[in-house]
This record gives sequence, C-alpha cells and structure tokens, in this order.
Amino acid sequence: MLVLLIGLAVLFLDQLTKQAVRAELIYGESRPIIGGFFNLVYVRNDGAAWNVLSGHGIVLIFISAAVLVLLMVYRKHFLQDKLSHKILFGLMIGGIAGNLIDRIRFGWVTDFLDFEFGSYHYPSFNVADSAICIAVVLYIVFNFFEKKELEGSEND
Repeated sequence: MLVLLIGLAVLFLDQLTKQAVRAELIYGESRPIIGGFFNLVYVRNDGAAWNVLSGHGIVLIFISAAVLVLLMVYRKHFLQDKLSHKILFGLMIGGIAGNLIDRIRFGWVTDFLDFEFGSYHYPSFNVADSAICIAVVLYIVFNFFEKKELEGSEND
C-alpha cells in the first residue's frame, strides 16, 4: 500500500507541476529564480534523459510501459520487503508513470527545472525525473552499504 501511495503522490506532484508550468510560462521561456544558478523554464523533451532517442516517441512509450510492467512482475527479485525499498519502488513507479503520461498525451515530456553551475548548464528536468534518479541512486547506495555490512558480519 505504501508503494502505491508514494507512486501516486509522485505522479500527482509531477503532473501538477508540469501543468502549472504549461499554464504559466510560454514555451521556451526562462524565469530566473536564483540568478546564475536556478531557473524555471518551459522545455519540451521528446527524447529520454539528455534528449537520447529524440524523435522516437513510440519507442520511448514502449520502453517506459515495458519497464513499468517488468518492475511490477520482477520486483521481488531485486527489492526486499523493507521500508527503504518500498519508498524507492514508489518513487520509481511514480516517476516512470509521470513521464509516460506526458509522452502519451503530448508526444513529449515537460521539463522545467534548470540549473547552472558556473559555465556548465545542466539539462532541464522535472519531478518525475528527480524521483527516478533519487530512487536509482539510493538503491545503489543502500545496496552498497548492505553488502559492506554483510561482508563485515561474515568477517566477525
């Protein structure tokens, strides 16, 4: 139940923020929030991360749907019945679903979070992207520390 609640919360927040951006900004517009660091923008990304597979919307819809199905079917093979894994799974499902809805509705994903670090301009992203990335990074970190913990207990 927790996975579903987190997934729905991410999906709702993602769709709400994207709708607000589409309603308040003109396509291509950028509004500085913290000068030289953070902007709100309205960008349409018809590719995946960093615009990979741009122009291949049907392929991306298929991949997203397939990943959702595979995650649901095989979740017990890589997720444990732990609170942390349930949270991560909810973040992942909600994020994938959020971007999938955009791809089906519009043929592109609304991105709006835009960061600059000196001369480096990070590609724009959204709430769904954030949820997916956070889930993947934390899954790797948690598994790394769990492996270290198991190795330490085996050496005792």
